[in-house]
Amino acid sequence: MTRALKEVLMSLLTFRRAKPAPARGGDLTARASIEVMPRTAAKVDSFAALLPAGTRVYIAHIDGTPIDEMVATVKRIAAEGFAVMPHFPARSIESRAQLGDWIARYQGEAGVKEALVLAGGIATPRGDFHSSMQLLESGEFDRAGFERLHVAGHPEGNRDIDADGGDAVVRDALRWKQDFANRSDAAMALVTQFVFDAAPVIDWARTIRAAGVDLPVHVGLAGPAKLQTLIKYAMACGVGPSLKVLQKRAMDVSHLLVPYAPDEIAAALENARSAEPQLGLEQAHIFPLGGIAASADWLAARHPAQHSAAR
Repeated sequence: MTRALKEVLMSLLTFRRAKPAPARGGDLTARASIEVMPRTAAKVDSFAALLPAGTRVYIAHIDGTPIDEMVATVKRIAAEGFAVMPHFPARSIESRAQLGDWIARYQGEAGVKEALVLAGGIATPRGDFHSSMQLLESGEFDRAGFERLHVAGHPEGNRDIDADGGDAVVRDALRWKQDFANRSDAAMALVTQFVFDAAPVIDWARTIRAAGVDLPVHVGLAGPAKLQTLIKYAMACGVGPSLKVLQKRAMDVSHLLVPYAPDEIAAALENARSAEPQLGLEQAHIFPLGGIAASADWLAARHPAQHSAAR
């Protein structure tokens, strides 16, 4: 090994980057929601010890998760004083009867009045539904008196929907969702996949507003995590152009030695929210890819007064 190479390796081993002071957050993260899965929720002894009461907690329904496990998780978190929003993935629901059964169980056992309605991550539908629009058109959520229905927004596109890399199908779906919101009694919002760059989100928000879509936007942010973890999830979830932010970060040795936290993108989005309130950037939605506790700690550092009661 050459002397020069030894010096490089020693510099990597001894490098320590000063931990930045936690940034104080604005309204975007003050009311942030968070997403969990039954298997990750099971590792948390008490959500009330981590999050402010009333926080909206999405319960992700990964294909193959038994409905019993979903209902038990929703019931437990609701009992701790949180607004629970289970996923309803269209392609995993076999029939209208099954949809009705899931709704009845969530409401009967946990009093659920909110849902994230989406297509789901599997390519081939298991039954009658292949899109969120079909679930909404079924009328089951209206009959059950759901007060809030969230649907997916795609600021970086979605190749599962527009295979050619364009946005024609996604754009048509957005117009349909806006029309549905206009005739529904439920409050609606768009929730995005996690992103790493504010610019595509801001440009997308401007574009959809110009097209007449005025649904509030809840922007997905990846919570603190190791860079390798983020890249793995980003590739698996089809994150678009903002993945370049992670790729650039991976080339900087100093960034490899500290976990990623979404401070920069949160600040950029909060600035845009203040400068252009018409964009409707209502709040952040946190994907705790580095663990629920790490994301809760990040939110608490940004909003200590709000989170002090949960500590």
